[in-house]
Amino acid sequence: MLSSNSRSQLEKVSTATLTTVLFKRGFRNVFIQGIFPLTKQRAMVGEAYTLRYIPAREDLDQLGAFEGRGHPQREAIEACPSGQVLVMDARRDASAATGGDILMTRLMVRGAAGIVTDGGLRDSPTIEKLDFPVYCGARSAPLNLVRHHAIDMQQPIGCGGVAVYPGDVLVGDGEGVVVIPAKMADEVAKEAEAQTQFEDWVELKVKEGRGIFGLYPPSAETKAEYEAWKSKNK
Repeated sequence: MLSSNSRSQLEKVSTATLTTVLFKRGFRNVFIQGIFPLTKQRAMVGEAYTLRYIPAREDLDQLGAFEGRGHPQREAIEACPSGQVLVMDARRDASAATGGDILMTRLMVRGAAGIVTDGGLRDSPTIEKLDFPVYCGARSAPLNLVRHHAIDMQQPIGCGGVAVYPGDVLVGDGEGVVVIPAKMADEVAKEAEAQTQFEDWVELKVKEGRGIFGLYPPSAETKAEYEAWKSKNK
């Protein structure tokens, strides 16, 4: 489980920084493609709770499918734990919705950390007013039964071309969403916070008129200068 300290660190760093930290560890495919933030920019951090869709089939995907209990989409909305992110695999098909405003509101009220889908979302004018991180592939009015059949939860999925395993840590900002393998989330959070602090200092130097050579990436002299500045400004 993600520690409270790591969660706090990840809330302060950008997805751009995280992609670099993960690249150092050999991970190149961690940024979910083809999605955008539907609600106001706000840090999103939480473990993945996954839901997978396959293509709809006419004999199965009728309105009656939502009645009673047992529909995986509805079950996922009620099962996603507080502090976790519901991640939907819609095969990058955003021509129909994978949810709407009532379901997004329910997730928000239950304390979920956010939702990410590479499919569409309907009722988007209402959703975008929620104080809740929501990422999707498109605004799309048609209901999910037109294109999607929810099949299972808490299995490895692909979202926007990125593998997501239950428990992986998702971090979202105004640029998009990064997936961090669960086993390295704490060390990535620590390094990303340190890199962010260094890059904030570099930006100050650039604003003062300093050139980037020897500054970014830093030479040995720049590293020593930064450490001295950090010690003085603790």
